[in-house]
Amino acid sequence: MIRKLALSALAALTLGGAPALAAGNGGHVHDYAFSFEGPFGTYDRAQLQRGLQVYTEVCSACHGLQLVAFRSLTAETGPGLDADTMRAFAAQWEVRDPETGEYRAAGGPDHFPGPQLETAPDLSLMAKARAGFHGPYGLGLNQLIRGMGGAEYIASFLTGFTGEEIEQGGTIFYENSAFGGNVSMNPVLFEGLVEYSDGTPATEEQMAQDVAAFLMWAAEPKLTERKMWGFVGVIFLTMLASLLYLTNKRLWAPVKAEAKKG
Repeated sequence: MIRKLALSALAALTLGGAPALAAGNGGHVHDYAFSFEGPFGTYDRAQLQRGLQVYTEVCSACHGLQLVAFRSLTAETGPGLDADTMRAFAAQWEVRDPETGEYRAAGGPDHFPGPQLETAPDLSLMAKARAGFHGPYGLGLNQLIRGMGGAEYIASFLTGFTGEEIEQGGTIFYENSAFGGNVSMNPVLFEGLVEYSDGTPATEEQMAQDVAAFLMWAAEPKLTERKMWGFVGVIFLTMLASLLYLTNKRLWAPVKAEAKKG
């Protein structure tokens, strides 16, 4: 526990420090196979729960999720926590009461706190915030053809530190292959950093994929429902187009027959 707290404190000092030294350009993003990809993909509940654990024990040291309500953790297409577990989890966090202005234990209707550091971005929409997620020239080709998006970038970024460091202006910057340059955020994932209750080995890559999947759910909590209704819409439009085609043939058949006789 002491080691985890020390690592979280180190992350808090570095994650939100100085901005990136060089803008990422042409970084390598690995094409991970997430369960929610494709027209019929769905979230893996166990993975979302593991990702929530990684966020809680590592990322929340400085990053927030202020657009996500605690009660949404009970969603069947999300982490799927039961009501009692969700309330116990929420109670670990403190939020400012909008009526009294004082801090109290959070409840289901409350949202996750915002960033702990002013320079640390909120992660609520991180999986769909960067223009770089949308493929070449913003056309969305990576998502359409290869299923690549924000989750792949996040996982690649977390595992993309090369170990190279430079110092400028008293600040240490770390080279990251996914970003394609140097960033002020230091590596935060190390093998065995968390202990998964389901026995899954907590390798660096596993934790990166788990928290990336969780952040994808945070950004797109209705992804499964949207896919389902999109599929229903396609079926409806296909049936409607078929009916219109057959109706058109039926209505114009006599006219075409008369035209041939004339």
